[in-house]
Amino acid sequence: MELIRNFCVIAHIDHGKSTLSDRLLEFTQTIAERDMKDQALDDMDLERERGITIKSHAIQMYYKHQDGTTYTFNLIDTPGHVDFSYEVSRSIAACEGALLLVDASQGIQAQTISNLYLAIEHDLEIIPVLNKVDMESAMIDEVTDQIVDLIGCDPAEILHASGKTGIGVPEILAAVVDRIPAPQGDPKAPLQALVFDSMFNSYRGVIAYVRILNGSMSKGDKIKFYHTGNIYDADEIGVLQLDQVPKKRLETGDVGYVVTGVKKSSEIKVGDTITLTANPCDEGIQGFEDVKPMVFAGIYPIDNDDFEDLRDSLEKLQLNDASLVFEPESSVALGFGFRCGFLGMLHLEIIQERLSREFDQDVITTVPNVSYYATTTKDERLLIQTPNDLPDPNHVKVVEEPYISAQIITKPEYIGSIMTLALEKRGALVHQSYLTQERVELTFELPLAEIVFDFYDKLKSISRGYASFDYAPIDYRGSNLVKLDIRLNGEPVDALSALVHRDKAESFGRKICKKLKTLLPRQQFMIAIQASIGAKIIARETISAMRKDVTAKCYGGDITRKRKLLEKQKKGKKKMRQIGRVEVPQKAFLQVLKLDE
Repeated sequence: MELIRNFCVIAHIDHGKSTLSDRLLEFTQTIAERDMKDQALDDMDLERERGITIKSHAIQMYYKHQDGTTYTFNLIDTPGHVDFSYEVSRSIAACEGALLLVDASQGIQAQTISNLYLAIEHDLEIIPVLNKVDMESAMIDEVTDQIVDLIGCDPAEILHASGKTGIGVPEILAAVVDRIPAPQGDPKAPLQALVFDSMFNSYRGVIAYVRILNGSMSKGDKIKFYHTGNIYDADEIGVLQLDQVPKKRLETGDVGYVVTGVKKSSEIKVGDTITLTANPCDEGIQGFEDVKPMVFAGIYPIDNDDFEDLRDSLEKLQLNDASLVFEPESSVALGFGFRCGFLGMLHLEIIQERLSREFDQDVITTVPNVSYYATTTKDERLLIQTPNDLPDPNHVKVVEEPYISAQIITKPEYIGSIMTLALEKRGALVHQSYLTQERVELTFELPLAEIVFDFYDKLKSISRGYASFDYAPIDYRGSNLVKLDIRLNGEPVDALSALVHRDKAESFGRKICKKLKTLLPRQQFMIAIQASIGAKIIARETISAMRKDVTAKCYGGDITRKRKLLEKQKKGKKKMRQIGRVEVPQKAFLQVLKLDE
């Protein structure tokens, strides 16, 4: 145990975590030069295309210290985007230390602070690293002062590095040995292993990634999952290098994987504790906190026969991304599907993309929203999950919407624009305090529905990415909400219905109609796009019909021939409009959500 170090890399998005991890793997010769590629740990095509980390990745390295001792390092590279903060919290639970990476050209930013607080809560040893020091725009002295202000460390403790050129990598590895404590735990105690991640393999079933806190596990042991009570055989155990490397035994402090042959993804939960049936532990490990979905949207298969396939795909995806929450629901227009909870709009986009690429599932996504409570005139309190659950307005006494307390940490120069944004979103400033001269904390009370669509994106753009956002639900409060329907040729499209505040209904309806006009393909007949509250139409756009030139074959001759053909075309179009159905393409559903682009 004395020769093991478990640590993760935490930082704001785009501060160079994956690049620095590449250099650490190169220096320790974990990956051969011919196998080396950029973002070596990111194994999804999506991650490479977008240049972001979506999943945290664990890997084992061996490092020879100056005194000749060889140490085992378990490194976990984490995502930086706020939508994947749950990945970070799980990685932190499996480590004793963290490399806090700060970009020398950008300084401390939002997620740097959020992730640092997470690490401090878990009593992790923090090693501050100033990355990208080789850049011309690097503000080394200024950012060093920011780190000293934030952590209260000695400037000499801050390591200088460059993920691109490999500057400072030997110093970082030496600091990991010297500063991060070895794992604590009792090798003779009953087995306690924390499941911090899992994945599904179509040949081997569910593979659980574990960190052993106490005791040890051998291949072939009968193991028990503490919370679910399920008992399995440990068919294969091993450590995580670039590939899975089987071992006979995992000891206290090790990070590795367990293959049990379980094919049902619902039987293994991330955050559970594994113990031995022969000598079980008395209590489970306190896992990480439950995930709080921010955005809810319906996901439906394009063909209803694919409903069960979609359920399987979502369950397998949930194994790999424990922050995804879903339950079955049905819709008039779309049939059977699932109501899913996401951590944000990027998370929603990534899940949709992964369903399509990894599981070959083409799906339709409804407009994201939150859940409400409605009190009827008979004093019944109903939970409203989708706008279509709302009873007739004549039978509703009051609709209550969820409110949150939002903490925004930012620089003083952005206070004005952030307050304007919060007031636009029906928020109220409750508290304001300066944490340092350069950092101010603002606390707002806001309706949750207002932050679903574009609040993050707007907050990031007005604060140039320098604003961290965290929230906690408070309660439900009565509000003047109405159901906005979108109609195509008089037919309501229930997937585009939304509950909105009465004051904003008209502008919101207008935006959606304008957006749909640009997205819907033209037909042989005219399409009327309308936004309505009940029977009252509040906005309208018209897509004119594609006109086939039926008179092209008439050259010369009497005008009545042309008139007869045009009249016939007019009747045909009228009939077509009565029976023609307007199909809303999947792309349109996604694009409608990005109203302000």
